Amino acid sequence: MGSWCFHMTLKYEMQLLDELPMIYSCCIFVYCMFECFKMKNSVNYHLLFILVLFSLIVTTVYLKVKEPIFHQVMYGMLVFTLVLRSIYIVTWVYPWLRGLGYTSLGIFLMGFLLWNIDNIFCDSLRNFRKKVPPIIGVATQFHAWWHILTGLGSYLHILFSLYTRTLYLRYRPKVKFLFGIWPVILFEPLRKH
Repeated sequence: MGSWCFHMTLKYEMQLLDELPMIYSCCIFVYCMFECFKMKNSVNYHLLFILVLFSLIVTTVYLKVKEPIFHQVMYGMLVFTLVLRSIYIVTWVYPWLRGLGYTSLGIFLMGFLLWNIDNIFCDSLRNFRKKVPPIIGVATQFHAWWHILTGLGSYLHILFSLYTRTLYLRYRPKVKFLFGIWPVILFEPLRKH
């Protein structure tokens, strides 16, 4: 909703609704990925405190500084933390999850790359779109691709996180594809013998 509000109005207040939830949700991902190998009902108050404090500091500074680069660096730090943790998991803990882990990362990074291309070459891309058929112009809307690809990459990373956690809790997760294309995770408890 925040992203929609920002892109419909292009106002700074709506930009905050777009960008600050990215920080908050990424902090939740970081917490989940670092706590995925803990017993049920345990809470890491130390990590929780650090992430809440990080979110509050980022929010406070961003409200005063109003510089998008600050947000991008803070968000990048969180994503980098997630990437490192995910690489650890697919390298040392559950190597059979490499496909899902690296696919989510690759799709997310492709969106990030296209978004940067759009930022750097915005004027050139606008001029290019004026000269080509509309279908090609639509396909070169790299900011839109950023939203699509990072959304899909994030969704796949949620599946990766769920798969990791349910395996640890001794469930039997299975990836199924709704309508033959949309992956979801179903799980059942392992039977006790």
